[in-house]
Amino acid sequence: MIRTLRTAVRIGRRRPRGVDLSHPARSPLGSAVVNCAVYRDGQRQQGNLPAADAIRRVREDRPAVPAQGSGGRSRPPGFVWIGLHEPAYEEFADVAELFGLHPLAVANALQAHQRPKVERYAADTLFAVFKTVRYVGNDRSTATSEIVETGEIMAFVGPDFVITIRHGGHGSLGPVREELEARAELLTHGPAAVLYAIADHVVDDYLAVTDAVQDDIDAVESEVFAPAPQGRAPRRFGRAGRSDPSASSAPSDGSDRSVRFARSGHTGRAGRAGRTGRTGRTGRTGRTDEVERIYQLKRELLELKRAVAPLERPLHALATQPSRLVDEDVRAYLRHVADRLTRVAEQVTSFDDLLNSILQAGLAQVTVAQNEDLRRISAWVAIIAVPTMVCGLYGMNFDHMPELGWSFGYPATLASLVAVCLLLHRAFRRSGWL
Repeated sequence: MIRTLRTAVRIGRRRPRGVDLSHPARSPLGSAVVNCAVYRDGQRQQGNLPAADAIRRVREDRPAVPAQGSGGRSRPPGFVWIGLHEPAYEEFADVAELFGLHPLAVANALQAHQRPKVERYAADTLFAVFKTVRYVGNDRSTATSEIVETGEIMAFVGPDFVITIRHGGHGSLGPVREELEARAELLTHGPAAVLYAIADHVVDDYLAVTDAVQDDIDAVESEVFAPAPQGRAPRRFGRAGRSDPSASSAPSDGSDRSVRFARSGHTGRAGRAGRTGRTGRTGRTGRTDEVERIYQLKRELLELKRAVAPLERPLHALATQPSRLVDEDVRAYLRHVADRLTRVAEQVTSFDDLLNSILQAGLAQVTVAQNEDLRRISAWVAIIAVPTMVCGLYGMNFDHMPELGWSFGYPATLASLVAVCLLLHRAFRRSGWL
């Protein structure tokens, strides 16, 4: 019955599609399997085995041994970690059948744009969905440009296996695997250690992106509230003032976590909102651009919130509730990740409130500027109304108008008009209308 349900879900929810051989994460043979390795006692074993041979080797190697720090529970001494990138149905069907994955979880894993979550299937399988984020810096902002680019990482975690599926062009797990392989004492905790490393990697990216978004908010806040001279140099979002913009496309070859962010585009970026074509903060173009940038930031902040908020509760539950798959030592690490995720969620909420305040201030400034324009127009209309009225009066061509026979009537009228207009202009200037 389970096999029949699996087949129905696959046929109903997935369509066969070709393999993108041009993607750098693909192997030369076009397989979606990026890496498949066997780990025993915290060490990666030699050899590249197919998934079926790898899991057979793990399960037939030796009987389970007690796990330290897990209350005497037992676990296999080794496990297999399979990494895939955007697999097609045909590529993942055999893997799902081999590990007995739930058909609903398989359907979710093959389809991108899932909500972040951690679900338990049966008693020995966890299915986790993480949204990855990356800060994107562009020289110009458009209606369709993005500040935060998102992807996804799905993970199936069992007693002796971890299967990770990545969607999107960023968020590679290669550095995570290398860093975890360098920490053998952590890797001895089995698949739960891999789940922690993935969560830690994702939350690290959240922190980096929130720092970059905070720089953008600070920049737009200074634009809204600080006066600026006419014809000033364009300002940009991001950290263009802190690092060389030309380094935004330069690769980084370090191995630490900060360098991993650099390879994802988190450093050396010139922000995306180039202020070209501005007429100064008091100009209508500048005020409109500021409001548009605030809306743009709010839209991208909403995308970040959708990645962070749904994950907060299930990750906290995973870190605090006892589980057969996650021992106490790994839960301590997960609690640290959950605390940092809570910090990110609080930052995102505060950013949203701050942007609302900046938006209201920007809209108020636009309204004030429009009122200033109306007052200026009204003042000039009042000044022009005086000669218009006098000229209209004397243009009616009546026969009996006393001033028409006066020899000084014309120069006196002109002098009076100029004097009245100058007096009105001075009065409006002193009142701030001109």
